[in-house]
Amino acid sequence: MRILDKNERIINELKKIISEKSNVKAYVHSFGCQLNVSDGEKIKGVLKKIGYSFTENANEADLIILNTCAVRENAEDRVFGIVGSMKHLKDENPNLIIGISGCMTAQNHIVERIKKSYPQVDVVLGTSAINSLPRLLLDCINGRGFAADTEEYADFSEGLEQVRESSFKASVPIMFGCNNFCTYCIVPYVRGRERSRKSDDIIREVKQLVSDGYKEIMLLGQNVNSYGNDLDDEISFPQLLRKLNEISGEFIIRFMSSHPKDATTELLDAIWECEKVAKHLHLPVQSGSNQILSAMNRRYTAENYLEKVEYLRAYDKDFSLTTDIIVGFPNESDDDFEKTLELIRKVKYDNIYSFIYSKRTGTKAAEIDDKISDEKKSERMRRLLEIQREITSESYKRFIGKTLRVLVDGESRKKPGFLTGKSNEFIIVEFEGDSSLIGRFADVKITDAMNWAVAGKLLK
Repeated sequence: MRILDKNERIINELKKIISEKSNVKAYVHSFGCQLNVSDGEKIKGVLKKIGYSFTENANEADLIILNTCAVRENAEDRVFGIVGSMKHLKDENPNLIIGISGCMTAQNHIVERIKKSYPQVDVVLGTSAINSLPRLLLDCINGRGFAADTEEYADFSEGLEQVRESSFKASVPIMFGCNNFCTYCIVPYVRGRERSRKSDDIIREVKQLVSDGYKEIMLLGQNVNSYGNDLDDEISFPQLLRKLNEISGEFIIRFMSSHPKDATTELLDAIWECEKVAKHLHLPVQSGSNQILSAMNRRYTAENYLEKVEYLRAYDKDFSLTTDIIVGFPNESDDDFEKTLELIRKVKYDNIYSFIYSKRTGTKAAEIDDKISDEKKSERMRRLLEIQREITSESYKRFIGKTLRVLVDGESRKKPGFLTGKSNEFIIVEFEGDSSLIGRFADVKITDAMNWAVAGKLLK
């Protein structure tokens, strides 16, 4: 309680300072995954409480916070490039505060590099240290120099206001960190071990969001399937889905990301049996080769994975599945890659998110001597995408003649008078309609299928 009181006193002191200035603006930009976007919304919530307004133009900001991603090294290089280009802003406005938050700050060598080479940066904030932001800002404003807090806290900042990017779609983190240690992934090193929120706090937050009119609730975690494993007397993820499904109101529940090794029959049953849980599962396979899966430390085989697909498809042969695939993992052979192509032909994903492997310093895979040329990796990617386009084009035809329930996202960028949204199955749907439908559910009868979306007519 004393810590909270101290933080409130700091916030009140900052409010007084900010109120004496005219229209103080903050620019907050989040890179990377949806968990990062959610963290950025919490950062904005803290700044709003202090008295900042917001701008989308860094050039007119009094405070800039870059909420960073560390999944790929080129993402870090991009941030450093942006920070370097902001030096002139600091020269023009010495009172400008520049901060870096997010996954990059969990790496000691990155923090040291910032301190040594980027003197224009004033604040460094760790992924679980959002509550420390007022204290760090006050230190900067009072001229105490470089301020940083990169400690890992168990506190999830419950009760923090969020400035959400959407008025009808909300992300709700249910856990943080990861215990899987896939050999290509830096996340366990920058997000820490798995830490689950109390289910009562999650249920309370979702109830409030639904009461406020939110129509889509996206549950987030590095591996949502392992939710609750770190807590005594806590419910499992499938049980959490069932409890959220009982909340009254018109809304849809989605979640990501799922790890195949933890996609139990209990979870698959809950997805199908809960009417508010989307009939879509994003289940990252990464490779169809057992040899590569073992080298990735994924802890399942292609056969295990296909069993889960078959279990879901027994409910509905057209159940919607999407996945992640890494092309060109170190020393992936031609045979390994052909097994991946064989798997995607068997599963017939509605969509895949594919990436050419890139070395990530600090991971086990980065230590492997990779003998595959960039040209070969690019050629494999081309083949993969070509095959998937054919699969998607054919697969989407199954929706023609059906009526899909669509949450309308916005206006079409290419067709005036048309709207787009996502169906329960996470399929992009385009149809003619009035903008007053944005943020609402609509029933659309599908008349056409492309390789990226389906099109239809709004049912009155």
